[in-house]
Amino acid sequence: MNEPKKPGRRGFLWRSGALAAATLTAFAEDKFDLVIRGGEVIDPSQGLRARRDVGIRWGHIAAVEPAIDPARASQSIDADGNLVVPGLVDLHAHVYPQGSAIGLPADELVPFTATTTYVSAGDAGAGNFSALRHYIIAQARSRIFAFVHISRIGLAGFPVGEMLNIDYADVDAAAKTVAENADVALGIKVRMSKNVVGTHGLEPLVRAIAAAERAGSGFRVQCHIGDAPGELSAVLDLLRPGDILTHAYSGAGNNIVQDGKVLPAATAAQRRGVVIDVGHGGGSFDYTVAEPALAQGLVPDTISSDIHAVSGNTPGQPYLPWVMSKFLNLGLDLEQVIAMATINPARVIGRVEKLGTLQVGAPADVSILQLVEEPVAFVDTKGNRRHGTRWLKPVQAVRAGRPFGRPYPMPFAYP
Repeated sequence: MNEPKKPGRRGFLWRSGALAAATLTAFAEDKFDLVIRGGEVIDPSQGLRARRDVGIRWGHIAAVEPAIDPARASQSIDADGNLVVPGLVDLHAHVYPQGSAIGLPADELVPFTATTTYVSAGDAGAGNFSALRHYIIAQARSRIFAFVHISRIGLAGFPVGEMLNIDYADVDAAAKTVAENADVALGIKVRMSKNVVGTHGLEPLVRAIAAAERAGSGFRVQCHIGDAPGELSAVLDLLRPGDILTHAYSGAGNNIVQDGKVLPAATAAQRRGVVIDVGHGGGSFDYTVAEPALAQGLVPDTISSDIHAVSGNTPGQPYLPWVMSKFLNLGLDLEQVIAMATINPARVIGRVEKLGTLQVGAPADVSILQLVEEPVAFVDTKGNRRHGTRWLKPVQAVRAGRPFGRPYPMPFAYP
């Protein structure tokens, strides 16, 4: 009868090492890099509004639970008394400080906005998009996407209208730029205001749509309206499902509300899938347009800021949480307003799975806001004032699991 072999020293060491490795792996999997603790989580994508702890591991949401054991957190943020929402997504911003005349650094905006994702709204055209991609997008902590301007020069010449010389509207160059940068480029931007297009009427928009279609399927046009040339209905009728009408509540003179009524073309555009975007800015939000539009059912799909070097200094203060607060006090509920600045624009972007949510597996982009309950005064871009009872104050932002400010991760890095 054969006796069983006794374990040798090598086998003993191997089994001991395997056991230790398994123990360390289990321990590591049980720990979170960061826990946001005690906040009121509001995630419209899940219909979730409750007190929750949010556990983050390796740049992604790993748990959303009523309570997470403090021993499982490598670092924590105390969010008690605050709102914890998916990272805010600004569908219309200007974040190309070295190439656009009005661009601001996205990361410097975070203390004022608690925003984690920005979309550069035509700051760059075919002639200067490469620099936006390599020197701005690649080096920012903030997540940045972009619309390529139909003008080769983008907004480098602001305030001179970039469409006064129609030769800048090069369809092939714009389409090629979008197609070659499809991971970050969402489509084509065009500004349809008289001081921008001059005598060229609808031609810039026609070329923008042609460029978006030539680039391939799924690319959008973001169309700015101010005092649009000709009949505004003609502009609206050209927009395709998925295109974006930004500055929708502008009071520049050729408005979606005329004689107190919403243009039928605006209602028809939204019904066929045109995205209605706020784009507040320094001259593009008028209460006397927004109020009747909302009352008649033309509610925005997305709330965006149009923040830039000019608008940021205006009395309207178009920082994203402040713009959200204006709509909160116009009668929209908190979940609606948060959806319009998280999941709705994230779906428009359509480049990152679960962006705009706090679902497990989503990128760990989180905004922490305080809902301040007190009398508050707002002003639009025409000087009209309104009073409210609450506003959203930015507290902190986390991008891909890395907080802006304390606690500082070690090693300090970001994707």
